[in-house]
Amino acid sequence: MTVKNGERKMGNQVLLQPISMGAWKLRNRIAMAPMTRTFADDQTGVVGPDVVEYYRKRAADGVGLIITEGIVISPRAKGTKGVPGLFTMEQIEGWKKVTEAVHQAGGVIVAQIWHVGRLSHHEIAGGLPPQAPSALRAEGHVHRLGKPYDTPEEMSLADIQEVIQQYVQAARHARMAGFDGVEIHGAHGYLIDQFHSDTSNHRQDKYGGDLRQRLTFMKEVTKAVIAEVGADRTIMRFSALKDDQREYMWEDPVAAVQTFVEAFKEAGLTMLHPSTMNFDQVIAEGKTLHELVREYWDGSIIGVGNLSPARAEQAVQDGIMDVAAFGRPFLANPDLVSRVTQGEDLVAYNGREHLQVLV
Repeated sequence: MTVKNGERKMGNQVLLQPISMGAWKLRNRIAMAPMTRTFADDQTGVVGPDVVEYYRKRAADGVGLIITEGIVISPRAKGTKGVPGLFTMEQIEGWKKVTEAVHQAGGVIVAQIWHVGRLSHHEIAGGLPPQAPSALRAEGHVHRLGKPYDTPEEMSLADIQEVIQQYVQAARHARMAGFDGVEIHGAHGYLIDQFHSDTSNHRQDKYGGDLRQRLTFMKEVTKAVIAEVGADRTIMRFSALKDDQREYMWEDPVAAVQTFVEAFKEAGLTMLHPSTMNFDQVIAEGKTLHELVREYWDGSIIGVGNLSPARAEQAVQDGIMDVAAFGRPFLANPDLVSRVTQGEDLVAYNGREHLQVLV
């Protein structure tokens, strides 16, 4: 089955042009979005040759930017079986093979660094209860484990500083492994986003309060990571979407986006990756998430959300975003860039067929 993308009619003159973003000279404006694949060794968190080939193949086809699957920053950051890590030398050595293969193919690759917070279970998180801003259990079940989420342990001030340093260490390890930079996962109801939300953060100290105050943890993490690898090698992913609260939306999206963007600027960021399931979903005042972000942000924006190449081309031309990220289409089309370049239809993503296919 194929998906018609309309390229024969309109072409992709802008989408296929090179762009300088941060420290990187990208060969086009197409990015591979982060997708949890759970193909690392579950005991060690080390990636193997199949993961190397998975990323190498997309790089060899010409994708401009690859953002990896989420890579956990500590044993306690883990929220499902089979996810990779960046906290041991063995894990670093495994990732070196990936980055070398991507670079040999002419690609740019950044590591998405990740802590799931309360969306975990002690059987996965190193025998310890999950960490969270407050001791409030999430609704739902742990991916692949099938058990209800554990009640988390509220993080002490010392815990918070320790986790900030784990983010810094992960960023340092990413550079040691040959990554070109990092993306901080601050979205989807995971640890950083748990600090953002009043449904998961009931703290009374400087990390709690109104949204502006709840963004303190994110700013501290970001400033520390930027100090380690540079603002020109650091992306922030953020979203209203939450893995455990599928219908969640900010009460006042316009005010929320303004507050987030102000905090991102204070933290020193220059590149954002707003995340939504539907790029064209209107959330306030007739505007989409990316349109609202662009209204207040003049830095780089990576757009994502069930994009077609034709829609991505138009959004880049309109200045809504600078780079278009594709997720599931890259699972079904390792040759996505070639197909877009040649004006060919994309193979439609099929969950049963493509979910477990790594390469």
